[in-house]
Amino acid sequence: MKLPQLLLLTASIITAPVVANEHTVERVRLATTTSTYHSGLLDYLLPSFTIDTGYQIDVIAAGTGKSLKMGQNGDVDIVMTHAPEAEARFVEAGYGIQPRKVMYNDFVIVGPKNDPANVSQSSSIKDVFSRIANKNALFVSRGDDSGTNIKELQIWDQTQIAPEFPGYRSVGQGMGPTLNMASEIQGYTMTDRGTWLAYQAKLDLAILFEGDEHLFNPYQVILVSPKRYSDINVEGAQALSNWLVSKKGQKMINSYRKMDQQLFVANAE
Repeated sequence: MKLPQLLLLTASIITAPVVANEHTVERVRLATTTSTYHSGLLDYLLPSFTIDTGYQIDVIAAGTGKSLKMGQNGDVDIVMTHAPEAEARFVEAGYGIQPRKVMYNDFVIVGPKNDPANVSQSSSIKDVFSRIANKNALFVSRGDDSGTNIKELQIWDQTQIAPEFPGYRSVGQGMGPTLNMASEIQGYTMTDRGTWLAYQAKLDLAILFEGDEHLFNPYQVILVSPKRYSDINVEGAQALSNWLVSKKGQKMINSYRKMDQQLFVANAE
């Protein structure tokens, strides 16, 4: 399987010497959002999972759209994404089973500290986008069919403004590179809070708007259906799902911090 332009991350650095009956450690293929990788969360969680279960995770950080597509094609065993409507379609079509809430954070609008579009004075996220478009300010969009990109486009649609003004830049990149570009050109962008906290020390940007209910950002873990693909590692995928929603997994998610701030809030039911 070729995965051009995707970030293939093998969690080999986190393995414990777990070898049962002289057999090779089993591997589980996880497709997930770039935010869970760029925030450092997976590097924090997966060593403990491997020690506890013996499974080693191959992480493919590709954004929600591509992650769900890989699940649809049977290229991975499990997905962890953050686009509820797309996830619901994935499950309803029979590609995924056992969707589970894992955690949430929120999206924030960041931009130049001098805030040329005055978005910090906005009354709502729709007002933010209207100010940016009307001012023809620079706005950097991920443009990669990720959960963040899907949410951003939904907001533009609700605002009834087509993101076609000259200052709009769609770059087809993950959240980290998008933040770096916004900082370089002094533009606005929408980011998940976790990646922002992981990157903010390196950026010449500031949070200018937050707290709108439409910026809620929930994450789910979904098993790829073994009824469609015979080579799915069902046991390994189930082990990862169970561990993420377990008391230990949820406690570790809540304890992960950057810049002395909590990045994600565990919410398994």
